[in-house]
Amino acid sequence: MTSVAEAAVGRVERRLLDGELGLDAHLARHGRLPLLDGSQIIGMARDSGLTGRGGAGFPVWRKLSAVAEAGDGSAVVVANGAEGEPASGKDRALLAYQPNLVLDGLQLVAAATKARAAHLYAPKAALAPLRALLEARRVAGLDRMSVTLQAAPDAFVSGEESAVVSALNGRGAVPADKRIRVIQAGVGGSPTLVQNVETLAHLALIARYGAGWFLSAGTADEPGTFLATISGAVRRPGVVEAGYGVPLGELIAAVGGATMRLQAVLIGGYHGGWVPADPALPVSRQALEPYGASPGAGVLVALPAGACGLGETARIAGYLADQVAGQCGPCINGLPRMAATLADLAARRPRAGLAAEAERLARLVSGRGACHHPDGTARLVLSAMRMFQADVAAHLNGRCLATEGYR
Repeated sequence: MTSVAEAAVGRVERRLLDGELGLDAHLARHGRLPLLDGSQIIGMARDSGLTGRGGAGFPVWRKLSAVAEAGDGSAVVVANGAEGEPASGKDRALLAYQPNLVLDGLQLVAAATKARAAHLYAPKAALAPLRALLEARRVAGLDRMSVTLQAAPDAFVSGEESAVVSALNGRGAVPADKRIRVIQAGVGGSPTLVQNVETLAHLALIARYGAGWFLSAGTADEPGTFLATISGAVRRPGVVEAGYGVPLGELIAAVGGATMRLQAVLIGGYHGGWVPADPALPVSRQALEPYGASPGAGVLVALPAGACGLGETARIAGYLADQVAGQCGPCINGLPRMAATLADLAARRPRAGLAAEAERLARLVSGRGACHHPDGTARLVLSAMRMFQADVAAHLNGRCLATEGYR
């Protein structure tokens, strides 16, 4: 999914995806990157409040500082465009429409960390045009450091930070043990910065237009804009850009509005949480926290009133149970059991303690995996049990509110 909203609606903006720009058009619109040293780049990242757009939302300047300090000239930087989340298309859209912003941002973090190598990790289909663009940029003298392209497998966990490093080290793209963080020892054993491609594109614009410009969008606690992939029961599924705090209704309106009445929206993707379809609900960490959700990587799936929320959650949980690295108990045993339990509940195969068992398994796998995949899957399941409480009660009695028209 790489379509982009045709026009801004309300607080929906266009900063990153303002048209499809080749190299000449990119330079005509934004000019060349200013020459900045490492301390200046880290300082502007700090002053802007830029956080990672891959899902975790960690302050960018802190990661830059840590890798720069640990690397001492040996660091490696990676632009992560893997996007294994099936409901997300923002990174693919960004690499298709504005790849130069991503590459500019990669050059900036390379300078900030005094890196010895830079990589761009993205789906195989994106690599050919990127390879041609890198050559054009080389001829134009834009890049201080060459960039190596690496194909990312089409798997949910392939974009996880340590899985990216594992792939670049010539092993499988699966998460690794977290005892040693990649900022200490990553690609080739060097301190490594892995940053989502959207984050790098924001940094490239901040370098040109300043921290104040970036701070003019979003909220005081969550500055700037984010890319949102919106799908489900909407008229024109696609990618839009908006400042944090944008009302949920404005995001839905930006993709043509809902095709029918909505009962809930999944925010944060398959590792996210279900929230009410309240048009006034701000899309921000603070506003979504009571629902156990957050903007995450900007994925929204609109659930129509006629659909069964438990059924949709069971489908996703089944998919996630198959997308495991196979290296820890919570993934090998816990997720399949949790998915099967939820599938029984969704299919109205009630048995004593069924709902309690789904919640018990979700809590059991949380915090015990080699990566955050079990945590994210458990978060989804627990949010469904809260959001669809009435449906749980009905299913335990052999009924479905959605199919009976009570939604």
